[in-house]
Amino acid sequence: QVQLVESGGGLVQAGGSLRLSCAASGGTFSRYAMGWFRQAPGKEREFVSSISWIGDSTSYADSVKGRFTISRDNAKNTVYLQMSNLKPGDTAVYYCAGRSGIGVRTVDRDYNYWGQGTQVTVSS
Repeated sequence: QVQLVESGGGLVQAGGSLRLSCAASGGTFSRYAMGWFRQAPGKEREFVSSISWIGDSTSYADSVKGRFTISRDNAKNTVYLQMSNLKPGDTAVYYCAGRSGIGVRTVDRDYNYWGQGTQVTVSS
């Protein structure tokens, strides 16, 4: 059973940066494509970014393209989300997700494993 634990969330002013981390255990991390999703209060969970199993392919939501960067370190079983130029609209609980497949996916139902989430709050 794969377990995912996010960290790095917090409160930041608009224009600031945060780096989220997601540590995986209990599985062969290098065989999983990984993704980040977020859910704001009163809204549905939405796709943020995804990375292939070896990191050669990535995908981003239009709302974060150019501001967020996803990466992974398979030696450390960790995936990262570097967030820059944060906006109040980025405020949400951010979830790490893993799927038993090699390619990127943008739909949450394609993911098998989920973390507990980490809160990101961007003040104006």
